[in-house]
Amino acid sequence: MSAPETPVSGGRYGLALTVLAAIGLAIASYLLTARVLGEAPACGPVKGCETVAASEYATVAGLPVALFGVVFSLVLVGACLVWWRRADRRALYLAYGLGLAGIIAVVYLTYLELFVIEAICVWCVSYAITIVAGWVVVAVAAWSTSD
Repeated sequence: MSAPETPVSGGRYGLALTVLAAIGLAIASYLLTARVLGEAPACGPVKGCETVAASEYATVAGLPVALFGVVFSLVLVGACLVWWRRADRRALYLAYGLGLAGIIAVVYLTYLELFVIEAICVWCVSYAITIVAGWVVVAVAAWSTSD
């Protein structure tokens, strides 16, 4: 009798997680680039991005909020890649924990947009969607691939 085979990759969950994290990284990178260049993010007809980007909440301790998003997303992309390519459950659990922290952050930032700044940034909402959707995929992956 042979031992059960250990998965060598995270399969479709790993791919989905990595894609969502990479999309989040691209969004955060765009927002950071716009901030560094002193430009408002292109928002189209919605116009909320300019208001959010110009608000006092666009920085924390003098650093752009988007910088935290870029760093967060880089770590998340790394964890997702490790889970996808190596099926290392530690990376999956890291992504799960990061996702929980990310959800707390985007809930707070969305609250600020809705009730304090009173403007919605479509880029920020899109980023929040990648965080929440990624965490759901992580939770499903953790549950469905557990022993």
